[in-house]
Amino acid sequence: MKLTFIGTGSAFTVGDACGNYQSNMVLEADSYKKLLIDCGSDARFSLYDQGFSANELRNIYISHLHADHIGGLEWFAFTSKHNPTGSFKSTLHVSEDIVDDLWNRALSAGLNPSQDPSITLSTFFDLDVVTDRTFKWEEITFHLFPTLHIASGNWRMPSYGLWFQAHQQTVLITTDTQFDLAGLQELYNKSDLIFQDCETSASKSGVHAHYNELKLLSPEIKSKMWLYHYQPGPLPNAKLDGFKGFVRKGQCFDLGCTID
Repeated sequence: MKLTFIGTGSAFTVGDACGNYQSNMVLEADSYKKLLIDCGSDARFSLYDQGFSANELRNIYISHLHADHIGGLEWFAFTSKHNPTGSFKSTLHVSEDIVDDLWNRALSAGLNPSQDPSITLSTFFDLDVVTDRTFKWEEITFHLFPTLHIASGNWRMPSYGLWFQAHQQTVLITTDTQFDLAGLQELYNKSDLIFQDCETSASKSGVHAHYNELKLLSPEIKSKMWLYHYQPGPLPNAKLDGFKGFVRKGQCFDLGCTID
């Protein structure tokens, strides 16, 4: 099983010197079946850039409703519905508290402009609505955990990272989260490999973990942690600071052995 980053940049990445894209990933099982983890606005370019096509992606996981995570779904839906080699439906794995807004507030305007009541999200995708924060794909159980991404008072935007076991290794993918040691400490401790979103801007946005905050983590945690979802420009020396490093666009991880 391997994990390929089709992009490692922030939501606003626009072709830096490395031609980076937004942070989305493809998980490929030993059976060669593929799971797309988030489908952002760059997806039709970033997938092609890494040699993937929509036709081979029959499963998609959506973590939350920001455009760098769902902005490519309209393209994907039309591509699969009107595919010249035959239409198909991919399975969309999405939390129950996200699925209605995904259609009603994000996708229906483009996919159903006539407001035909017979056209729904299920017209384009087979839905796996996650009700107990777990779903299965290729004999792997994925655990959704809530992340502290956008919050105001007692309100939190529904946003979920993934934690799963591949072979003998436990893997944590934060998707998007603020620095939240209290909320993530237990998962950090019991993970073998951590992929952490990390902003590298001069100032903190308050909606992602910043590099200067993550530097304060224990050496044990940092030694398991790869950083992604960063801004264009020069990057700190993450290995010198105890991390595994910054993930680069196209970097592939064999989940039994990391490929540098």
